[in-house]
Amino acid sequence: MLKIKNLSKTYKNGKKAVDNLTLTVSAGDIYGFIGHNGAGKTTTIRAVTGVLDFEEGEIFIDGKSVKQDPIACKSVTAYIPDNPDLYDNLTGIKYLNFIRDVFKVPQNEADVLIKKYADAFEITANLGDLISSYSHGMKQKLAIISAFIHSPKLLVLDEPFVGLDPKAALELKNMMHDLCDKGGAIFFSTHVLDTAEKLCNKIAIIKGGKLLAHGITEEILGDSSLEEVFMEVVSNE
Repeated sequence: MLKIKNLSKTYKNGKKAVDNLTLTVSAGDIYGFIGHNGAGKTTTIRAVTGVLDFEEGEIFIDGKSVKQDPIACKSVTAYIPDNPDLYDNLTGIKYLNFIRDVFKVPQNEADVLIKKYADAFEITANLGDLISSYSHGMKQKLAIISAFIHSPKLLVLDEPFVGLDPKAALELKNMMHDLCDKGGAIFFSTHVLDTAEKLCNKIAIIKGGKLLAHGITEEILGDSSLEEVFMEVVSNE
């Protein structure tokens, strides 16, 4: 579903944020991307979603090149950044209807999903309010709903659990499992190692732009916790 091949990204100040990174996220995967602040996680995610250009390497989504066929890639991808920028002058429902139209989702299908997810996140009563009145957590919930209503093949998230209350975090985990059960794939970064250990069937650890470890979670962990493995890997490097 997602193939990153020899990806490198250097910023104008000469800092190499991502260094020759290669990994594959297959259909059905919930793939956790782990690393310290500044490790290269967000840069990688922004390159995958077409937000950020890159000098070296290739990225393919559903068999199509992010560089050569960006519209086709974005049409099957949903992206939730760590701090979603939504249209504050729209109401919640108008924003969701806008996303519905962008992805050409039939209205009856979108209406069913909007009700389902808004009820689950307990923001149905707030959908008629301006987004400018929303708390950070409510904006995060709205962004999540907007990502799911077009049933993406690839869901990309940057620190998705920040700002969510425990019930909303559980709802998101259930939604992630459901998407992957239907053949989708998820690639997400997180600092919450306990969550990644329990949720992900595959993980990758990055430091200084370089991939230090990646693969099936159980094989990487062995008898250790993800926290123990993470500290050992980054310390040895």
